[in-house]
Amino acid sequence: MKEIVQAAPPAETGSGRNNGPAFVGVTTRADSLPGHARLPINRCNLPAAILGSLSYQRHPVPLKLDGVAELHRSLFEALDALPDPTQRAQLFMAHMAATFSLDHPEEAGHHAAARDRSRATYLRLLRGWAFDPDGQEGAVWKGWVESRFGLLPRFHGGPIRDFSGDTYRHYLEARSRGLYGSNALEAQLDLLYSYCQVELARQRPGQTHLTLYRGVNRVTDFEVLQERAPNRRVVLLNNLNSFTSERERAGEFGDVILETQVPLPKIVFFHRLLPGVLKGEDEFVVVGGVAEVGYTT
Repeated sequence: MKEIVQAAPPAETGSGRNNGPAFVGVTTRADSLPGHARLPINRCNLPAAILGSLSYQRHPVPLKLDGVAELHRSLFEALDALPDPTQRAQLFMAHMAATFSLDHPEEAGHHAAARDRSRATYLRLLRGWAFDPDGQEGAVWKGWVESRFGLLPRFHGGPIRDFSGDTYRHYLEARSRGLYGSNALEAQLDLLYSYCQVELARQRPGQTHLTLYRGVNRVTDFEVLQERAPNRRVVLLNNLNSFTSERERAGEFGDVILETQVPLPKIVFFHRLLPGVLKGEDEFVVVGGVAEVGYTT
């Protein structure tokens, strides 16, 4: 087993050039979430240092966002009474529309001049993520993960290694634009995640993990923390990632196919959760952190 102690990544300057180390002398255990990849607080039942660790990947427990179950108790009780997943999805979407005035934005304070911001809903974020994870909607998603789970983004249009650099600033600007004038957009994502978790538990009783795949050009596209057996690495994933359950599909996106065991509590959304809403490959949107992956070429 060979542990990789990488030099601290170079900082980004205002000119976009590398000019010195961002984190001098930072070291971490390979199974731990590095301190520079997390916040000290979040809005769920486990701190980022735990839920982002390799131990959590191996031994997951449910993640609960603060206040969601209490605020939407009537929805979850009604869902329990419906045996058909399509009916449950329809009820969920109707509840979202009613709770956040998605069909009548004027009831939420939107006026004609700002009507374009009324279209900034969880459905638009899902479509935006599928189209471009490094776009404005992707920044909102990553900002939501940062806020709720305490995991900082590691990539958005480029590696984020210096939190005073251009790349992180551009991410913050895109996140702010995406949230500006919207109707409780992050609260919509809270409810979407919580519904996803309830549905996964219902459809996969007793299951703790899914085997998922991702195509990349190089294993080093991620921050490699440790080499293990041949073709196995411990890596630091971005705070939000796309995977697929179809190995062949993953091969269309890169020469190297990563395979990993994803804890169900880290799945934010999957395409079959809301039938007919999105088209495309069998994609899973997954919260990041430290993960052990295998890879083949």
